[in-house]
Amino acid sequence: MQFPLVWMFTGVTLLGLSGFMTQKLFVDSQGILSIMLALAGGIVSIVVYWFVMKFMAGRKVQELQLRHAGIELILGSGVGLILIGVSVGIITLLGGYSFTWSATNAVGSIVALAIGAAIVEELIFRGLFLQAIEKRLGSWIALAITSLFFGLAHLPNPGATLWSSVAIVIEAGILLGAGFLWRRNLWFVIGLHFAWNALEGMLGIPVSGIATQGFFDVQLSGAPWLTGGSFGLEASIVPIIVSLLIAIPMLISAYHKGNMKFKR
Repeated sequence: MQFPLVWMFTGVTLLGLSGFMTQKLFVDSQGILSIMLALAGGIVSIVVYWFVMKFMAGRKVQELQLRHAGIELILGSGVGLILIGVSVGIITLLGGYSFTWSATNAVGSIVALAIGAAIVEELIFRGLFLQAIEKRLGSWIALAITSLFFGLAHLPNPGATLWSSVAIVIEAGILLGAGFLWRRNLWFVIGLHFAWNALEGMLGIPVSGIATQGFFDVQLSGAPWLTGGSFGLEASIVPIIVSLLIAIPMLISAYHKGNMKFKR
């Protein structure tokens, strides 16, 4: 059971089932109820992950220690807000986005979806995938493989193209992987992922092709390489550049801290 591929695929299967079932509950709800259901589902997913790592992988689950969970969530959320805020600001200054206040919004659903996606996807990709591959092939190869699969996982989304998947490989796969290697903490990347999706949705920008009903209606003007087109911000060149400017120092720091593992 301690062979990495065994506990990795077992964990992915169990997390996929728990994530699917809990999403069915909060997607059909609204407001604070949907948020509470998403949090409850997230707790279930975290417990599933902890049991797989503790009793199958036979290791301490240090990446989910509660002691520093709050500060790591806040720090990660801050990085996510900076990434989206700076990227949207640059595109708006270049004339790509303009915003008008929306008479209606579905903030509860946006926050619930952001919670669900952040927890389940990070437990799977940075928790299970990256650490299982890293155990055999080292951190750099694990980062490359998980980034590639993270981009491919978004290919079925509405409006997705080969370019949008490549963009997600670079801006999201590498950034979130670098964040985990830097902090060796899942709370950090969960916070980053949550803030990324939640702020984007609240601004009314499609989140990886999924339309949102936030506080604003966004109008696009200019080439898709600038605005991201119907897929949303993730298909723009701007967040790719901004995310690399954040990820590269993280990777350098992870290396100097001795957090990088190498192939046996």
